[in-house]
Amino acid sequence: MYVPPSRGGGGGVAAGGEQPRVYQVWRGSNEFFLQGRFIFGPDVRSLFLTIFLILAPVLVFCIFVARHLINDFPDHWGVSVMVVVVVFTIYDLALLLLTSGRDPGIVPRNTHPPEPESIDGGSDMGNGQTPQQLRLPRTKDVFVNGVIVKVKYCDTCMLYRPPRCSHCSICNNCVERFDHHCPWVGQCIGRRNYRFFYMFVFSTTLLCLYVFGFCWVYIVKIRDAENSTIWKAMLKTPASIVLIIYCFICVWFVGGLSVFHFYLMSTNQTTYENFRYRYDRRANPYNRGMVNNFLEIFCTAIPPSKNNFRARVPVDQGSQQTRTPARGFMSPNMGKPVGDLELGRKPISWDEPRSAADIRDLEVGLGGLLDEKEGRIAHASPDLSLPLELVEGRAGMHSRRSSWGHRSGTSESMDSIAVQMGTEANWGSISSGHGTTSSTH
Repeated sequence: MYVPPSRGGGGGVAAGGEQPRVYQVWRGSNEFFLQGRFIFGPDVRSLFLTIFLILAPVLVFCIFVARHLINDFPDHWGVSVMVVVVVFTIYDLALLLLTSGRDPGIVPRNTHPPEPESIDGGSDMGNGQTPQQLRLPRTKDVFVNGVIVKVKYCDTCMLYRPPRCSHCSICNNCVERFDHHCPWVGQCIGRRNYRFFYMFVFSTTLLCLYVFGFCWVYIVKIRDAENSTIWKAMLKTPASIVLIIYCFICVWFVGGLSVFHFYLMSTNQTTYENFRYRYDRRANPYNRGMVNNFLEIFCTAIPPSKNNFRARVPVDQGSQQTRTPARGFMSPNMGKPVGDLELGRKPISWDEPRSAADIRDLEVGLGGLLDEKEGRIAHASPDLSLPLELVEGRAGMHSRRSSWGHRSGTSESMDSIAVQMGTEANWGSISSGHGTTSSTH
């Protein structure tokens, strides 16, 4: 597992003069294994719990139930009980790995925001606006099957998200056809692994039903062999009782999840869309009919990953990752509370930067506004949620505090530097005067 190095010095160059690989400087929260061949979410440790919850009951079933059923069926059919459960468990774990260890459909983030001219198809410079006044729109309208769909700008990835794409706050990536982040598999569920996710959930449901059913078969055979009641037969095999209770509880979870996602696939929805947009109240532009919806999920080719995690980072891109380029525009969220309501984050005021990186971004975005009047920010961000008087007051404070006030000791250090420079200038003038005097003499 690789821990990404700090983005401080070194320009992103690995030891030996080689450029680092993409997974080594990845900005998301993912964990990589086998030098970038497998990509997991930051909660990959929960995957071991899921594997244990599958393997433990299967081992108990093989030792205490299936082993005794081998000789209870004619023509050696009892062996198939053991073989089927072992093969099906391996198949289930393989689906789990395919779901958890692959790129779910991450959209590569931009190294810098898009140019405002490329958004509107023309420059606003002719209207008398300076580059500092250009502001990217928060949303854009695109047509999907004749229906207008709004796509949002992602401040983290610096791009307009494609339709059905959303930013996962856990993995810190924009994912195509984002369904949800599953903590049980430790990965986002998106366009490239949704098929395997549903197959895993459904196969786990079938595995629970298989173990549940053959535990009852073993109890019935004990009852018939001893001519006793079902209760006495159950006392003869406590492992079967434990497995029956365990599978009964689990099947409600994985079985209910299988039914829910069956409904989502039949209507071509994602979990995110179902809970957020409620397509039962308006038209779903992605619904192509039940048959075509299932064919789209299971019979279409999985698109290749847009990220080559093992590739070398280009020199120009590696240098760009270590610095924030200056751009003459304002973010779509400028003047709004920072935080994405889609992700469930608590919005914070935009004059309270979340990290040093945000401070640098604010310095770049507001650098050209330091000499402007305080009302300019209110004009550049008309969608402020605060009263105009409060905005003007806070904008004035922010335009000055964001560059200097938020850095510890910066104001004092600037004063000391100014004093030092003045002192040096005085000494220079004195020494210059002294030299002139000496030459005169």
